[in-house]
Amino acid sequence: MRIIRVLVVEDSSFFRARIKAILEHDGDIEVYLAENGLQGVDMARTCHPDVITMDIDMPEMDGITAVSKIMRDCPVPILMFSALTYSGAKATFDALAAGAVDFLPKQLTDIAGDRAEAEQILRSRIRTLGSGGAERSIQSASTVALSSHVLTHPDQAGVAVDLATKVEVVVIGTSTGGPVALEHILTRLPADFPLPIVLVQHMPAHFTGAFSHRLNQASKIEVREARDDDLLEPGVALLAPGGMQTKVVASGGQRRLRVVVSDHDMTFKPCIDYTFDSANATYPGAVLGIVLTGMGSDGCEGARHLKQGGSVVWAQDEASSVVYGMPMAVSKAGLADKVMPLEEIGAGLAAVS
Repeated sequence: MRIIRVLVVEDSSFFRARIKAILEHDGDIEVYLAENGLQGVDMARTCHPDVITMDIDMPEMDGITAVSKIMRDCPVPILMFSALTYSGAKATFDALAAGAVDFLPKQLTDIAGDRAEAEQILRSRIRTLGSGGAERSIQSASTVALSSHVLTHPDQAGVAVDLATKVEVVVIGTSTGGPVALEHILTRLPADFPLPIVLVQHMPAHFTGAFSHRLNQASKIEVREARDDDLLEPGVALLAPGGMQTKVVASGGQRRLRVVVSDHDMTFKPCIDYTFDSANATYPGAVLGIVLTGMGSDGCEGARHLKQGGSVVWAQDEASSVVYGMPMAVSKAGLADKVMPLEEIGAGLAAVS
């Protein structure tokens, strides 16, 4: 049995003890403890952890500064613990921009109603980040750069033409690693981008408002959190609210979004499959569905229905994914028209204009 070494950086002795007990529950995770960011940076160099969990507000050195120093000196996958507040969300996205690969709310019961399930989610997340894909995770989070070219392969020119003549809406689904990936893509798009975009990012309810605001500030197109009955418009990206489900519908001769309460048995809120299916029904044969980095397989069944309906599906490649789960499921099922690195996805979309 491989032991995963985890460094927990947290100034609260109560929370340190709690996270240590949760992670060491099954015997395959070994925990080291640091009381602040400064100590965390030093221990990252000496303990050589497979994964680090990081608080944001700490004495001596805050979590964002600590992430920056660790990713510069001894890169390792870092998972942030975040407060469910607007300022907490904003700081979390700053930490992701600094190189952290994932985050969870500090109140773990916010990710699952059952405490045991929430604790299992945390252990599973740590195992995924600390296993074989760790080197790829930190490279993807810290060094993915957008290239200046638009299309690098001859057959991609055909994709661009197809988008210009056929596709009427872009729907992008992602999870772990998605905030940075979405920012990479959206900042490549021109202000006159001709298609509406729907974004589905696995994210708690309190974070999507701050995330859409960050994307809007960084992008030439308009980005905002989706509201019920929002009209789908060219050059506007609407982010599905966390904790709800977002459905593409036809109403009064126009295409709109319905933001609805999620069924209790749905694991993901928002769910990519759900939004893909509704887009497939509303824009038959005219959807570009894109599945980016993320754990699990959400988006695969929706991609299958898109393909059956004659739409186009792109998937991010393994090398540029933080976690190659969701795009791998789509690719292995033979559903991807194109498997591309992140920079080529952004460039391919930008070529539509």
